[in-house]
Order: sequence, then C-alpha cells, then structure tokens
Amino acid sequence: MKFDINQKIFADYGAFEPTLKQWRKNGEKIVFTNGCFDIIHHGHVDSLMKSSEYGTRLIVGLNSDESVRLLKGKGRPVLNVEARANMLAAFVFVDAVIIFGEETPARLISQIIPDVLLKGKEYELHEIAGHETVLEHGGIVETLDLVTGISTSELIDRIKNLD
Repeated sequence: MKFDINQKIFADYGAFEPTLKQWRKNGEKIVFTNGCFDIIHHGHVDSLMKSSEYGTRLIVGLNSDESVRLLKGKGRPVLNVEARANMLAAFVFVDAVIIFGEETPARLISQIIPDVLLKGKEYELHEIAGHETVLEHGGIVETLDLVTGISTSELIDRIKNLD
C-alpha cells in the first residue's frame, strides 16, 4: 500500500472544501485543532492522538511561516511550513492539514464549522479562536491536558545552549 501524505495537505480552505463536503455527506464527525508545530515533539503527538479520539476526522490548522513569525518572533519558525505540514500529515491519526496565514484560525474555523474544537489547557475557553462559531452551531469546545515539561520554545533554548 502506497501512502501519499500530499493528499492530506491543503494550501487553504478552498483546496480543502471538496474533501470536507464529502466527509459531511458521509456523516463524519469533524474535529479541529491548530498550532505552529515548529519542532514536533511527544507533547504534540500526545495532543494530536487525544484529539483524534473525539471524532472520525481530525483536521489540523497549521500556521504559515509568516504567521509563526508574527506569533513567535524573529528566527521562527525553525522548520518551514512544508516540513511542518509533511510531518503532521505523516501521522495516521491526522486526516487533513490546512495552512492558514492569519494570527488565529478563526476565519478557517468559521469556514469549516467543526463538530469539536480542541486546544491545550493553557487556554481558557474565551481565548480559543473560533469558539463562538463552534458553540453557535451546536459543537463542542474543550481543552486537553498537556504533557508537562516539554515545549518547542524550551527545546530551542536547550539546543542553543548545547556545548
């Protein structure tokens, strides 16, 4: 069986819309989460695996390089959007990766209208982009426990300080 991760990566919502329509027609339960995923670590893997258990299709919104720079500052991202998208799409529990260029995925969420919207527990409900849209359409917004002691920023600092 040949596995083509490129079939799971979408440059924007317009490219993804036909896939979403088919999933909706098939009665799939759509889950959405998002992030920069600059250097993927076991905390990301844990969060994505947990997210996938909330429905039948997991969509990951991925910040573009420009968006990551706005959020994280100079020198970020470490890995470009193509590398980050490829790694995310390689996970069997991720069904689609959609790249977005804004600071938040609020517009993308309003286009997708997922059944479930998930973020890490570092966010309060009112801080989660798109939560109003999901709730207004009868969806669920939840936060997930994070793996403690690991973050991309921490990994970058550790790498910078290697002797």
